[in-house]
Amino acid sequence: MWTEVVTALPGAAIFQPPASEQSLARCAEVLGRPLPADLAALLRESDGIEGEYGDGLIWSAERIASENRTLREDAGLASLYMPFDPLLFFADAGNGDLFALLAGIDRPDVFVWNHEDDSRTWVAPSLATYLEWWLTGRIAL
Repeated sequence: MWTEVVTALPGAAIFQPPASEQSLARCAEVLGRPLPADLAALLRESDGIEGEYGDGLIWSAERIASENRTLREDAGLASLYMPFDPLLFFADAGNGDLFALLAGIDRPDVFVWNHEDDSRTWVAPSLATYLEWWLTGRIAL
């Protein structure tokens, strides 16, 4: 389903092989909670999706775990920014800003974290809409 959704949208997308259940379990272990259902389903079809210019439309399960762990555990970042624990980062905008779901809350909305002013702004009501709006230019950062 997810690869069909992205393929139907404008722009190039490079799909990776599906994530293994072991990879998804390791990611959930690092995060301390299971991945949201839509994100896990997408990763089961493609363990990451790259956009036209190599940007991370969706990170791999390994990168999701690594990036979130780094952001949450880095003392230097903790002194500069509000806590990242409420966010589950899954993609980047290519300019330092990151896309996130709300961690631990059963709410499908997508937010963008601005690395310059530490704002967290709603950008889409769901993962599918995020992909559509990002690839069609409706989300502009």
